[in-house]
Amino acid sequence: MEYDIAHNPAENRFQTEVDRQLCVLDYTLDDGVISMHRVYVPPPVEGRGIAGAITRHALDYSREKHWKVIPRCPYVAAWIERHPDYQELVAEKPR
Repeated sequence: MEYDIAHNPAENRFQTEVDRQLCVLDYTLDDGVISMHRVYVPPPVEGRGIAGAITRHALDYSREKHWKVIPRCPYVAAWIERHPDYQELVAEKPR
């Protein structure tokens, strides 16, 4: 399924709304390095691939902007591990 995912730089997040539920990936950006802190999908819409879609979108956006990624969120780190074509974006392992 495809979702209408938007970058919301004012809130430092990527987001989509599914069944009136706001789903987000929160981040901070510092000098071309994006730290991805949290992916949140509310329980009523879990299990639909939304977290993966938001993560892929955020990583594709980061690639386009030539940003390095610090996957502080365990979900994002695991997603990158499962998708080797995104591993070159990683700036460092999260602490």
